[in-house]
Amino acid sequence: MDNHSKKVRSYNMSRIRSTNSKPEDIVRKYLFSKGLRYRKNVKTLPGKPDVVLKKYKTVIFVNGCFWHGHQGCKYFVMPKSNTEYWNKKITGNVERDKNVIVRLEELGWNVITVWECQLKKDKRENTLEYLYYNILRNIKK
Repeated sequence: MDNHSKKVRSYNMSRIRSTNSKPEDIVRKYLFSKGLRYRKNVKTLPGKPDVVLKKYKTVIFVNGCFWHGHQGCKYFVMPKSNTEYWNKKITGNVERDKNVIVRLEELGWNVITVWECQLKKDKRENTLEYLYYNILRNIKK
């Protein structure tokens, strides 16, 4: 049983963005401030990565903890209503993510996943610094 009316639920779901989310903006602005240039949501790559740094052969996925089933995270809680639907949905997302990562790695890409919870104010600086140095390790020689 849903706690919201169909109209309210429809509105709530319409506000959820698949691209250009706040966590993605945080990562992109940081990378740009470090002088890194990138492309967004490249459709020719498996999974349409959120950030593609071709020069560094690196792709970055900025995942929402709920939508991508971040295990052990306080922001991922399986809904108590319509559990069968949500379990199937989130499990499908997790499996798709795994397959996309394998395909990208087979193509020679370094794949980095940044979780929404890692971009909260108390962890943001460390996460972004780690991300930056992880990208620089993959500089083409």
